[in-house]
Amino acid sequence: MRIQGIEYAELAERFGTPLYVYDGEVMTSTLTELREALPPVLEVFYSLKANPNISVLGVLNRAGARAEVCSLVELRTAQRAGIPPQDIIFLGPGKSDEELAACLDAGIYALVCESFDEVDRVESMAAARGLTQRVLLRINPAISASGSRLTMGGKPRQFGIDEAQVLDAGDLPSRYRHADVAGVHVYAGTRILDAEVVGKNTAYALDLADRVAAATGIRLDAVDIGGGLGVAYFDDECDLDPKAVAEQINPLIESFAAAHPGTRMIMESGRYLAARAGTYVLRVRYTKLSLGERFAVADGGTHHHMAAVGIGSFVKRNFPAVLLSARDEEEPAESWNVTGPLCTPNDTLLKHVALPRLRPGDLIGVLRSGAYGPTASPGLFLSHGFPAEVLVMDGQAHVVRVRDEVEDLLGVQRLVIPAAERR
Repeated sequence: MRIQGIEYAELAERFGTPLYVYDGEVMTSTLTELREALPPVLEVFYSLKANPNISVLGVLNRAGARAEVCSLVELRTAQRAGIPPQDIIFLGPGKSDEELAACLDAGIYALVCESFDEVDRVESMAAARGLTQRVLLRINPAISASGSRLTMGGKPRQFGIDEAQVLDAGDLPSRYRHADVAGVHVYAGTRILDAEVVGKNTAYALDLADRVAAATGIRLDAVDIGGGLGVAYFDDECDLDPKAVAEQINPLIESFAAAHPGTRMIMESGRYLAARAGTYVLRVRYTKLSLGERFAVADGGTHHHMAAVGIGSFVKRNFPAVLLSARDEEEPAESWNVTGPLCTPNDTLLKHVALPRLRPGDLIGVLRSGAYGPTASPGLFLSHGFPAEVLVMDGQAHVVRVRDEVEDLLGVQRLVIPAAERR
């Protein structure tokens, strides 16, 4: 019921509900534990897509993370958070000219290009500016990651250039003068909970980097092995042990680094760093019984936390959830469906979850919600807007995103009045 000594009930009273609460100490300790397990040569880049809040990035950057961004706003977020250009990489299969221009003007470390068309575009835009931009080729590997919850390679994908196409591309340095192709990026899958799979993916990525360099003549300024480290959400899952990951990949990284002493080694991580630090706090508005099942209708729902629907699962499974309201005495658990305010039966956060008897006014916390919460949710559905976000650091709570109010949503709209009615 507390976070760094502060009761969730106090936070709900101060900031309202629904509410996202992030524990800065958990984020810091998660990254510190990971970095201490891995070799120092392997740099961790935080993937802002998991949680793009500028204060979340700030906490992780102070703990040693760099920044991996995928949009103009994420780039600006990294810049405003004080991330040096040399510690920023930009990914994404459909970058706009505006985004490419911003990267070139900022002098970021690398643009990760996902098609040769994109490399051609960087070449022409960099030439027009009279500069050279480092490019990493994102490669769609020929294999699939067997232990990932979401496979990113080994199939026809919008992400990256097929491995065979890269290996058959010929002499790339002679083809490009301003797009300096000088590294590779391989991301085989995500939500991986098996350290051996992380090891196999890493071995494949490093071997592929060597094969690409030999076939195309590019330098290996940087090799990005992706990452995909998962977090356990459901009953049959266990968290990755960073020490087990280290046992699998450290010998590979150290051997590759010894053979390529000038190569920058990169691992990306988003969900792993942020998920366990977040709690989605919602308040029960009404309770009811429908055909023998208990329902708690709350003020928060899937418009803020679409990930809780199941993250790629065909069968609805619940994120871990707890009652945050105090009880005078322990009560037996009952089966509850926790739903939100949306006019759709799909707005079910928790289905048949075991909780004590719920009452209007009770607070429920959906745990492990620090990643892919608001950023992956339809917050404007039914015009509810996005919730406030609070970061707790050093025992103090700070609002790091203000809740959307009515005027925030209506102020960006324009009412068109037909000319006949204006006369």
